[in-house]
Amino acid sequence: MIQATSFIHPSLGFLALALALPFFKGDSKYWRWLLLLPPLIAVYSVFAMQPGVYGTLNWMGETLVLGRVDKLSIIFAQVFSIVSLIGFTYALHVKDKMQHACAALYVAGGLGCVFSGDYLTLFVFWELMSIGSTFLIWLARNEASTRAGFRYFLYHTVGGLFLLAGLLFQYQATGSFAFEYINPANAHFYHWLILAGFCVNSAVVPLHAWLPDAYPRGTVTGSVFMSAFTTKTAVYVLCRGFAGWEILAVAGTCMAVYGVLYACMENNARRILSYHIVSQVGYMVAGIGIGTAMTLNGACAHAYAHILYKGLLFMGVGCLLYATGTQKLDELGGLVGKLPWVMLLYMIAALSISGWPLFNGFISKTMTITGAAEAHRPWLAAGMEIAAVGTFISVGIKLPYFAFWGGKKLSDRTLKPIPWNMYLAMSMGGALCIAQGVYPQMLYAYLPFAVEEMYVPWTTWHVLQSLLILGFSGLAFYFCRKIITPHKQLNLDFDYFYRLIGKLVLWLVCRPLAWIDDRWTEVYRVGGLAGLLGLASGSAWFDRKGIDTVVDGSAYSVMNVGKLGARVQTGRLQDYLGLAAILALCVFALVWYLA
Repeated sequence: MIQATSFIHPSLGFLALALALPFFKGDSKYWRWLLLLPPLIAVYSVFAMQPGVYGTLNWMGETLVLGRVDKLSIIFAQVFSIVSLIGFTYALHVKDKMQHACAALYVAGGLGCVFSGDYLTLFVFWELMSIGSTFLIWLARNEASTRAGFRYFLYHTVGGLFLLAGLLFQYQATGSFAFEYINPANAHFYHWLILAGFCVNSAVVPLHAWLPDAYPRGTVTGSVFMSAFTTKTAVYVLCRGFAGWEILAVAGTCMAVYGVLYACMENNARRILSYHIVSQVGYMVAGIGIGTAMTLNGACAHAYAHILYKGLLFMGVGCLLYATGTQKLDELGGLVGKLPWVMLLYMIAALSISGWPLFNGFISKTMTITGAAEAHRPWLAAGMEIAAVGTFISVGIKLPYFAFWGGKKLSDRTLKPIPWNMYLAMSMGGALCIAQGVYPQMLYAYLPFAVEEMYVPWTTWHVLQSLLILGFSGLAFYFCRKIITPHKQLNLDFDYFYRLIGKLVLWLVCRPLAWIDDRWTEVYRVGGLAGLLGLASGSAWFDRKGIDTVVDGSAYSVMNVGKLGARVQTGRLQDYLGLAAILALCVFALVWYLA
C-alpha cells in the first residue's frame, strides 16, 4: 500500500448526478443523456487506477479511508461500473428524474463500500445504498410496492444496526474502525455482530425473505440495479473480512439449494429470478466460507458473471412486464413471435446462469464447485451441483417456456412497444456474457488471489460434466412439466415465521395495553368523570358567589358614587362654597384629632 493523491472516486459522478437532476426542468430528452456520463467516468477511473491508499480524511481524530484500491476492490468496482452503464442505458427512456436520482445514489453507495478502508466509511455508504434502493421500490407507486418497500427498509435498518453495533464495540475494544480480515479463531462477539449485518444484505437463509418480497415489486429499471449491487456488495465485504469462516461454507450451500427449490414453485417471473439471486449468491458465500484461493477466486468470478447475466435476466423479464403489463407466467405465453429479440437475449442470460459452455456462468460456477471438491468438501460440491440442476430447470427452461411458448402459438395481447435503448442495454450485457465465456482470460486476469495453477474450465471433463447435468435437467423438466405448471399462489417461506413473530409481538404488546386501556376507561368513568363534574360545579359556584359578587359590588359602588356626585353638582355658587367650608372643617378636625 502506498499513499497517493491522484484518485478519482467513481462515486463522485453519481453523487453529482443525483444532486443535479432535480434542477433540470421538464422531460426534455437532453438531460437524459447526462445519465451515461457518470458510468463512463467510473469505467475509465476504475480501469485506470493503480493499487494504493487514496482519499484519506482526518475526522474527529479518526483517519477515514475513502479509496483503498487493491485487486479485490478493483474487480468488484469494474463490474459495478460496467453494469451501471448498462443499467442507465436500459433506463434512458424513463422520464421520472426521481428514479434516476435514486439509482445514482444507490450506485454511489455500492462503489463507496467497495473502496472503503474502514468500517465507519463503509457504514455511511452502506446506509446510502439502503436509502436509494428503498426508493427504487417505492417509486413503482402502488400499494404492494409501498408495503414491500417498508419491509425492505426495516430489514436493512436491522442489518445496519447490527453493523453499527459491531463497529462501535470494536472501536471500544481496540480503538480502531479498521476494516481488515478477521481470523475466525480470534473472533470476538462484535465480529459476529458485523457478520450478522453483512449476512442480512447477503440474503443468507433465513435472513433472505426481504429479497423475493421486494425485488419483484420495484420499478422495471430499478430492479435491474437492485439485482446487481446489494447482495454483491455484501459478497465483497464477506470476502474482504470473513474468508474461511466455516459457517459461511454451510450457509452458502444451503442458500444455493434453497433458492432453486422455491424458484421451481414460483409463478411470478421476477420472483423466480429473485430466488435465484439467493441461490447464486449461495455459491459465492460457500466459496468464501471454504476459503481457499481457488474458491475465493471462484466467488469473485461468479459475482462478476452473475451481475452481468442476472442484470440481463431482469432486463428481459422487465421487457415482458413493460410490454404486457404482467410478470405472471400463467398470464403469459405465445410471445416468441412478437418479442423474438427479447426471447433471444433472455436465453443468453438463461444459458449463462445455467452454466452452459460458451457462456460466462460456465467459467465461474465450475470454478467454485471444483474448488470445493479439491478442498475435500464433497457434500458442499454435491449441494452446488444439485442447485445447478434446479437453476436450469427453473430459469433456463420453465420461465422462458411458459413466457414465450406455454402451449400458445401466438399471444392475443396488445403489446406496448419496447424502446430501442432497452434492446441496446440487453445486447451489451449479452455480448459480455458470451465474450467472457468464450475467452475466460477477460475475467481471470483480474482475479485477486494468487494460485499455484490457473484454473482451466475448458477441459473435456468439465464440458461433458456440464452437458450431462444440463441434459438430464432438461429431461427432468420434460417429464415434470405438468407438475411445475405455474399457478396463482403466494409461496411463503420464512415470511410465514416472520408473520407469526409479528403477530405474537402484537399480541404480547396489544393485549396488555388493551387491558390497561379498559381499566383506565372504567376508572375515568367512575371516578375521574365525577370528579371533573364536581370541579366544574365548584368553579361555577365560585364564579357566581365570589367573582360575580366582587365585580358586581364594585360596579354598584361606582354607580352610587356617580349618582351622589351628580346630586352634589347643582350649578349654584353658594352650594359649592358651603360644601368647601364643610370639607375644610372636616380636614381641620381630622388634623386636630391626630395632633
